[in-house]
Amino acid sequence: MKDFFEMLRRFVPPYKKYLVLNIFFNILSAILTLFSFAVIIPILEMLFKVKEAAYAYMAPGSASLKDVVINNFYYYTQEIISYYGPGAALAALAGLLVVMTALKTGVTYLASYFIIPMRNGIVRDIRNSMFDKMVSLPIGFFTGERKGDVMARMTGDVAEIENSIMASLDMMFKNPVMILVCLGMMIAISWQLTVFVLVLLPLAGVAMGRVGKALKRKSLEQQNQWGLLMSNIEECLGGLRIIKAFNAEAKVRGRFHRENRVFYNLSNRIARRQQLAHPMSEFLGTTAIAIVLWFGGSLILTGMSSMNAASFIYYMVIFYSIINPAKELSKAMYAIQKGLASMVRVDKILSARNPIKDPVVPVEMARFKGEIEYRDVTFRYGETPVLHNVSLKIPAGATVALVGQSGSGKSTMADLLPRFYDVNSGAILIDGVDIRRLRVHDLRSLMGNVNQEAILFNDSFFNNIAFGVDNATPDLVEEAARIANADGFIRETEQGYDTNIGDRGCRLSGGQRQRISIARAILKNPPVLILDEATSALDTESEKLVQEALDRLMKGRTTLVIAHRLSTIRNADIICVLHEGRIVEAGNHETLMGMDGYYRHLVDMQKF
Repeated sequence: MKDFFEMLRRFVPPYKKYLVLNIFFNILSAILTLFSFAVIIPILEMLFKVKEAAYAYMAPGSASLKDVVINNFYYYTQEIISYYGPGAALAALAGLLVVMTALKTGVTYLASYFIIPMRNGIVRDIRNSMFDKMVSLPIGFFTGERKGDVMARMTGDVAEIENSIMASLDMMFKNPVMILVCLGMMIAISWQLTVFVLVLLPLAGVAMGRVGKALKRKSLEQQNQWGLLMSNIEECLGGLRIIKAFNAEAKVRGRFHRENRVFYNLSNRIARRQQLAHPMSEFLGTTAIAIVLWFGGSLILTGMSSMNAASFIYYMVIFYSIINPAKELSKAMYAIQKGLASMVRVDKILSARNPIKDPVVPVEMARFKGEIEYRDVTFRYGETPVLHNVSLKIPAGATVALVGQSGSGKSTMADLLPRFYDVNSGAILIDGVDIRRLRVHDLRSLMGNVNQEAILFNDSFFNNIAFGVDNATPDLVEEAARIANADGFIRETEQGYDTNIGDRGCRLSGGQRQRISIARAILKNPPVLILDEATSALDTESEKLVQEALDRLMKGRTTLVIAHRLSTIRNADIICVLHEGRIVEAGNHETLMGMDGYYRHLVDMQKF
């Protein structure tokens, strides 16, 4: 339960007023419940002649408030019986019972009414916190996580928290109040019997607590398995073309069925433990009532208690009214234990540390020239070294191309510039300032990216081009599209710039997607441009159109180009050849061809 109260401490403060109102109305409801039950005593004692003493009116202040209220209640009941008969008294008491019950149920509704905004608000805040943290975490965090599992935490685990923990909040704040108020009245009626009850109830609680702990452990296994299933589904949908091309349907079906069978078995075990809560609490509650009935009856029969039969029945009614809240509390505890397993998984993302931080005192770049320098940069993914003491100076406005075999470190160098990762040693400088001394937002606002895979969103042409640019006007968007050779095919669509392009731009060809991506970079108008194999996946005609758009985009900007097709970077100011994480050659095309080294070898291979 420590985790439960820690979660409340983090998320409840904005909803304190709702919590206070809920507790207030729960206390009022418990008090009204006791008074409703108290009406039973005069019915038993006077109507059925259990008690026939005569009562006289008692003035306020002549005795204790409790004695005055009880005495005058009996007095007026006796007066009604004597004037109107037992039937009228019974009707009056029954009417009083109805009025008290109406007040009690109304107050109970108000308690639930005020807990609902808190319950739903906490779930909303958890979702917002999860999404905000997911967006803020560095790319490196997600290289070690399954995308489907992260989605499962965002959806299934948060839904489990909503269905278990949040649905139990009302019971958690209502039932303890009811139990405490009833126990107070029970002590007032008979402290001896109540001491016995207080010894008896915790024994039942210990037995139920053991089942709850096992439930949390199994629930964590179940949620982890659900994450695997989600990952499996996400991978299958993403790779459906390959699965069918390699006739691997049976293989992926078998893998999914195995994982689904494990989830099925875990779900059965958890559901069976959960269903044990009600019969177990029912049995323990009935056993407790039987023991209290025996013990209390023995006290009355032996004369060791001041209670009479009617008071004992009232005591038993109150005690029975504790049993239901105790059972509901036990159900809530089970549900919370199950939900806490999901909270553990959610908290893994919420508590994840982001190593890419803004400096305490950031440097403000008043005037940006565009000179970039990699100074003795070393970087590794975990324990795998990628770059070794790389040094490179890119003059302002120059185009520098990175070439080399796959895995030589080209994309890593590009990813280090906008601080998707931080260097392990050395430094990257812009106009002589270490990029770690700039705000991350300020640094990335200087850069535009065009990647090999054009990452587009399920939205209109206009919103995809204007993505990341505030207050973009239609004229500016259309101008960017014209420069990117995209305006023509956009206008040919049914709704022009308002046409939806589908999931990840699935309604467009590869060349069209890439030109939309270039238009987005043109509209941003960044002084530094990063082109990561922007034309490598295109056919010849599309490549020509995209290359023309890129040439316009690169004009006057400091550009870092990663290329496999060496023909696209022939005119670069500097070409750097990377091999096993080191720059082994650098110069323009003619200089490198004259060296007859790595670059010449790459060119000859592409010619072949």
